[in-house]
Amino acid sequence: MPDLSLLLLMAAVLATIGAIAGVLAGLLGVGGGIVLVPAFFYTFSALGYGSDQLMQICLATSLATIVVTSVRSVLSHHKKGAVDWGILRVWAPGIAAGALIGVIVASGLKSVVLQAIFGVLGLCIGVYMGLGRTHWRLAEDMPKGPRVAMIAPLIGFLSVLMGIGGGSFGVPLMTLHGRSIHKAVATAAGFGVLIAVPSVLGFMFVQIDPAGRPPWTIGAVNLPSFLLIVSMTLITAPLGVKLAHAMNPRPLKRVFAVFLTLVALSMLRKSLGW
Repeated sequence: MPDLSLLLLMAAVLATIGAIAGVLAGLLGVGGGIVLVPAFFYTFSALGYGSDQLMQICLATSLATIVVTSVRSVLSHHKKGAVDWGILRVWAPGIAAGALIGVIVASGLKSVVLQAIFGVLGLCIGVYMGLGRTHWRLAEDMPKGPRVAMIAPLIGFLSVLMGIGGGSFGVPLMTLHGRSIHKAVATAAGFGVLIAVPSVLGFMFVQIDPAGRPPWTIGAVNLPSFLLIVSMTLITAPLGVKLAHAMNPRPLKRVFAVFLTLVALSMLRKSLGW
């Protein structure tokens, strides 16, 4: 049985992380996973749970929280008529298939490799978030046919390797193809459901060495972390939404882009052993 003081410290740290992630999600519209994965990694490492499979636990637990938050988000956006269900129907099979492939690949990689992947992709997302413009366009309509068959699985696959929902890849994809930011954010929440549900089910069957995992972990999903994060984000996300309406979040989004870039670089540095 783990030391009680260690468990209490873990609970306090994770509750704080969940509160911050909820505010950021509501204020900036960023998915929780992009914050939670590195937060889990550094927290579990500091508490002595580092192992070659630590990143699998971080990815799986982050995705488990996204199941709850993305379903809630989709239902909320649907009431406002903002979800493009036509896009979701077309893209769903490919995204879900890519997510399952991501679980298979991620379960066989060492933590250090997944850190490097998170670092590289996080760096790309941070740069786009900081420098991207809403008027940028690749086309005036969404990809169709063979392009969907290629892009949809890639979104699911890369999202699972980062432990994130659909927003970080789905929102840029849709805004670059003529969809409004509001439609893109709402529909990308549906991408999150398609990514998180099959991947979490898969991760629950991944074998993790008991010596290197936090207590009460099923497969690669840590249940106490999941419950604490979901509880806190559901409480604090509405606060973030209120703040977003009371102030201009764009400068804060630029600051967050810098923060994300630094976190991604840190993950890259650790993966390289520097």
